[in-house]
Amino acid sequence: MTATQRTTLKQQLLAECRRVQQQKADTARQAMLDVQESANESQGAIEDKFESFREACHIQRDLYARQLDEALSGLQVLQRVPEARPPKDQPGLGSVVVTNDQRFYISVSIGEIQVEGEPYCAISAFSPLFQAMSSSRTGESFDFRGKRYCIEEIY
Repeated sequence: MTATQRTTLKQQLLAECRRVQQQKADTARQAMLDVQESANESQGAIEDKFESFREACHIQRDLYARQLDEALSGLQVLQRVPEARPPKDQPGLGSVVVTNDQRFYISVSIGEIQVEGEPYCAISAFSPLFQAMSSSRTGESFDFRGKRYCIEEIY
């Protein structure tokens, strides 16, 4: 793979991560608004039941608010990921790490994403998997949860 192809791939991976993360934020924001609207609109004949329903709605809204906050934090991390950086010999934010088993994109913890029909696992630089691979270089191996990974390429 040429340097230009690598740069293009990394840009596509970053764009897909941003799309997925923005979708998470939008979904959480809409769910939070829907629950709040439901709490505001509901009128019950018995005041105790109404208050209990409103309290449950507020708890749910707070849950969605936390999810929104996490999604927005992820978007902030993605803003710091360099779109094109020179290849390094160790994994870091914005790196693609190709192992004998999987391809990883170091960004935010999203899980599997597809770019050009190929699966990549987007992981955070704070994840245990990244911590296991972080000091390894191309050609070296690392173990994670009883499985051995050999790093074939980092770019």
